[in-house]
Amino acid sequence: MRLGIISDTHGLLRPEVFEAFERVDHILHAGDVGPLELLTELEALAPVSAVYGNTDDVDVRARLPRVQRLELDGFTIVVTHGDQLGSPSAETMHAAFPDADVLVYGHTHRPLLTVVDVVVTVMNPGGAGPRRFDLPPSVGIMELETGIPPRARLVPLLDFDAG
Repeated sequence: MRLGIISDTHGLLRPEVFEAFERVDHILHAGDVGPLELLTELEALAPVSAVYGNTDDVDVRARLPRVQRLELDGFTIVVTHGDQLGSPSAETMHAAFPDADVLVYGHTHRPLLTVVDVVVTVMNPGGAGPRRFDLPPSVGIMELETGIPPRARLVPLLDFDAG
């Protein structure tokens, strides 16, 4: 199973996301979505599991949970924006959700792909929407296959200087 992982769109769905997510089977959105219509656009590519973030309005919060737990290809996946943990890290995410095999979060806009506790894959796809902190927008791709650890990579959407 191929996952597209995105966060912090803040209402901006860049055309490069459609190219990066061209062959995904499922999309995980880790919050700060913006208008709900953005999820409808993503659903044209694949089913979407999303959570709300700290900047999402009451309409988004009424439709989406704060934490989403999924079982995909034998992996327990937790998706959350992470703002409830302050400035989340791989370690604080793992401490908050110790039963997960894969942890996906946003909030910091800083891309991260790492392993904690030997087998837990943690990804922050970075911010896919408006650029913040002089970081280029990015998303993640993760491959799940029963019996082997997840394979994942971060995908920059623009060159660093492109804005």
